[in-house]
Amino acid sequence: MSVLNAGLTGNAPRKDGIFPTGQITLFILITVLFFLWAIPNNLNDVLIRQFMKSFEITRFRAGLLQSAFYMGYFLLAMPAALLMRKLGYKFGFIAGLLLYGIGTILFWPAAIVGQYWFFLMALFVIATGLSFLETASNPFIAQMGSPETSEQRLNFSQAFNPLGAITGVFIGKIFIFSGIELRPDEIAAKQAAGTYKAYLTFETMRVVKPYLFLGAVVLVWAVLILLKKFPPVHSEHEDGGDQGQIRDLLKHRHFMLAVLAQFSYVGAQVGTWSYLIQYVQDNMHLPEKSAANYLIISLVTFGIGRFVSTALMRVVRPNLLMGSYAVINVLLVMVGVLHPSWIGVWAMVATSFFMSLMFPTIFALGIKELGPNTKIGGSMIIMAIIGGATLTPLMGLISDRTHSIALAYMVPLAGYVVVALYAFFGSRARDYACHGSTICNK
Repeated sequence: MSVLNAGLTGNAPRKDGIFPTGQITLFILITVLFFLWAIPNNLNDVLIRQFMKSFEITRFRAGLLQSAFYMGYFLLAMPAALLMRKLGYKFGFIAGLLLYGIGTILFWPAAIVGQYWFFLMALFVIATGLSFLETASNPFIAQMGSPETSEQRLNFSQAFNPLGAITGVFIGKIFIFSGIELRPDEIAAKQAAGTYKAYLTFETMRVVKPYLFLGAVVLVWAVLILLKKFPPVHSEHEDGGDQGQIRDLLKHRHFMLAVLAQFSYVGAQVGTWSYLIQYVQDNMHLPEKSAANYLIISLVTFGIGRFVSTALMRVVRPNLLMGSYAVINVLLVMVGVLHPSWIGVWAMVATSFFMSLMFPTIFALGIKELGPNTKIGGSMIIMAIIGGATLTPLMGLISDRTHSIALAYMVPLAGYVVVALYAFFGSRARDYACHGSTICNK
């Protein structure tokens, strides 16, 4: 049993308990972070469509928004883990929230300058903060109770992530989307009248107020966590005894495959949602505000899936449930690719239910049996979020080249195939206790 586990609960945890004894307030404070970091994640889906309009860019260039965002995760996850190894989880939470808040404030000068690259930089800063938060929160929650219920506990906390995602899209729909979509003849008329630049500036400035408000909330939450006394955790800093070695992680096949599965899953999820509004507009010919409703429905479905999956894990092994969900998503995405119509739209929406359990389940399965390397291993799984930076612009490139957003969804389809293979064949943890150079007990 993890020493962190015992340190947080104050006594030996119940094997069947999901929630930590005596630390419910702390559990709530950290669980709310799952809600808070989901908001900018899914505001990106709105920003892609908004910036295509306000900066007049292609789908590929708009997809680079996710590249800048998830590059922040990739570059900061390992430094975050190393710092927390010395300074503790609380440092990670505070540092993450401060970076998150600074990034949102940068949206103001970015809009005044009116340069796309400035927004990419602001998003990168936000993501560095989220990297700290995710690197700290996922293992913290997973170990905050019985190891036997880590998947259920993490799925419960992650269930508040889609609530934040829904909030983000609602914010985007109401406060960022203006509902003004100019036809080519209207653009030409504004250009002739000299008012087109003012229109683009108006559209760009619409992103500022939502981000400033979000930044204020985040900074207040940083103060609440700063004031909260964390329980003494005997080996939180991993500064005593065997500190482990990063190379030891290579011995854990289930962990290495978890990194690949997380890369594939995040790429599939981010790509699916990033272009869903465009998919709906292309195939159902709806305005942006109406098309955004389908993204909101997807996120509601995602949230329902999280709670349902947490309950199902009491009777179905997590890896088998995730594998079954991945197979279903392969079939649903195939429908969306082959039938880009209202049938395809609803198939794409339905994938959100079945993708809901994948991130926390891959994470919880991946960090099992890592011992003193849990923080580092967790950070490497968080680094796999780079899949969102890689596969999303790839989808944009395919769409630009083929003039079909439906064909671009072959990328998420491949991602779900990888998740299914991991769930069924690669997720079993094996305890490597090596003695000498040749004898290992598994």
